[in-house]
Amino acid sequence: MNSLMFPIGLWLFASPDPAGLGQKLISLNPVDYAIIAIYFAMVLGIGFYLKRFAKSGEGFFLAGREITAWVAGLSFISANLGALELMGWAAASYQYGILAAHWYWIGAIPAIVFLGLVMMPFYYISKTHSVPGYLQLRYGESARGLAAVMFTLMTLLMAGIDMYAMALVMKLVLGWDMNFSIWVSAMTVAVYVALGGLFSAIFNEVLQFFLIWLGALLIPILGLMETGGWSGLVARIHQNFPGGDYTHMWRSMGSFADNPMGIHWTGIVFGLGWVISTGYWTTDFLVVQRIIAAKDIRAAKLAPIIGSYFKMAVPFIVILPGLLALAVLPFHLVPANQVGPGQHGYNEVLPLMLARYCGPGLLGLGITALIAGFMSGMAGNVSAFATVWTYDVYRPFIRKAAADAHYVKMGRWCIIVGVLISIGAAYFAMQFRSIMDWVQALFSIFIAPLFGTVLLGMLWKRVTPAAGFWGLLAGTVSSMTMFTLVKVNHNMLAYIALSSNAKDMAENMYRALWSWLICVIVTAAVTAFTKPKPIEELTGLVYGCTELPSEGHLPLWKRPVFWGIVSLVLFVVLQIIFW
Repeated sequence: MNSLMFPIGLWLFASPDPAGLGQKLISLNPVDYAIIAIYFAMVLGIGFYLKRFAKSGEGFFLAGREITAWVAGLSFISANLGALELMGWAAASYQYGILAAHWYWIGAIPAIVFLGLVMMPFYYISKTHSVPGYLQLRYGESARGLAAVMFTLMTLLMAGIDMYAMALVMKLVLGWDMNFSIWVSAMTVAVYVALGGLFSAIFNEVLQFFLIWLGALLIPILGLMETGGWSGLVARIHQNFPGGDYTHMWRSMGSFADNPMGIHWTGIVFGLGWVISTGYWTTDFLVVQRIIAAKDIRAAKLAPIIGSYFKMAVPFIVILPGLLALAVLPFHLVPANQVGPGQHGYNEVLPLMLARYCGPGLLGLGITALIAGFMSGMAGNVSAFATVWTYDVYRPFIRKAAADAHYVKMGRWCIIVGVLISIGAAYFAMQFRSIMDWVQALFSIFIAPLFGTVLLGMLWKRVTPAAGFWGLLAGTVSSMTMFTLVKVNHNMLAYIALSSNAKDMAENMYRALWSWLICVIVTAAVTAFTKPKPIEELTGLVYGCTELPSEGHLPLWKRPVFWGIVSLVLFVVLQIIFW
């Protein structure tokens, strides 16, 4: 190791307990603190400045529908660059190797293109404020209410994960108290989102997008220099972990026992690629909300496709740190809920690597990138929660005929309350083996069944309102039941995940697939015995009943479908390279 390039790393890993049993790993100098302080000042300044544009419901909850395709696309990806991406996937790539990159490629790119080209036109044309709002138009109030309650619960749990991840970084790297870190981040997000609404969240997410890349690039660049490039990285991993294949994406997936995740390729292709991935990117209002705010339907279709190109590059800053940890750390990490004295958990991968490679000045930039990512995730979940609660629970079921200003006020109070509830969720997140296992469990419970309901509603005009409600309820209850069965009796894992060798992540993939199938089957069965809506009530909501705007007059390179195809071609090339 080059002692000039990695002075902190040499000191840090010279002892068997580099964390100092809870003490901070390294110290910041004044330059580092200045960088962090400037970031917080900018975030709050944006919130105060954009408050003037968030006085109406349309402005507060949907940014006035004036966002360009590029801004919406960057915000779309940045809203997803929270703890799930930065800490969760660094931990997951240490656990499962390059298999974690599946969540960025087969687990994202086809779904994002599908959202832009197939589903986005209906969200935009229907002028809905949310995904549950679309369900109300398509199925009625019962389906909307069920989806809204599910979504509000999920967003608060997800925001708690971001808070926990940020507090963990502050504790490990800076020695800050966990409680102090959670409350500081929570209050900052509450202030700037409550002031500027979605306007503030989106513009801060664009700022955070560039900060995340600028700061997070430090670890992969310096790490690859230490290991001698990709080939040197692979050689070191094989030397440290001779019994597992951590560097191939598909080659080891012909058998459950041949890869670190304990999963078959069917779980990745169908459970992840079709159900969880497509469900998340097309029905999770956290990300869809950013696209609905686009200025016109072409911008709304193009925005997620723009985002897909950036999404393909994200593994470089979130997967590589975990792989580098497999190669260079002189000790093995353990599940987060099994950490003992002198040990480190999977969730600590990113802080440990940051401490290894970043010296004074660079450390402030790296810490700022992490803070930006965590606050982006928190803000996205909290703003989405406020919109869904206000428009899909409070207005239809509690107070139907209030003035627009009243709903804006309710939205601001929702943000404060949502942040407080999320603080409790942050402490709950500490009980799980790793951040990513918990996040994917949430998706399999809340997102997979919802995807079945929304997809059938858009593509099948015969499906009935009663079928939409009962299918969604059956899929959700079945997923919760499977999750509980495995927690109570671990032997049930062999039935749900099709193998006793399966790990937590594999279980999530198959549970998502089964719950989606149950939702679709129940929806189809109830449809056969109930009355559908008249065709005239489905205009703007369902294929075959809606006339979509033509793009035939545009040059080929200006059409979203052209760039969607290019994105899919690049996706296939990546699968071949890392096969």
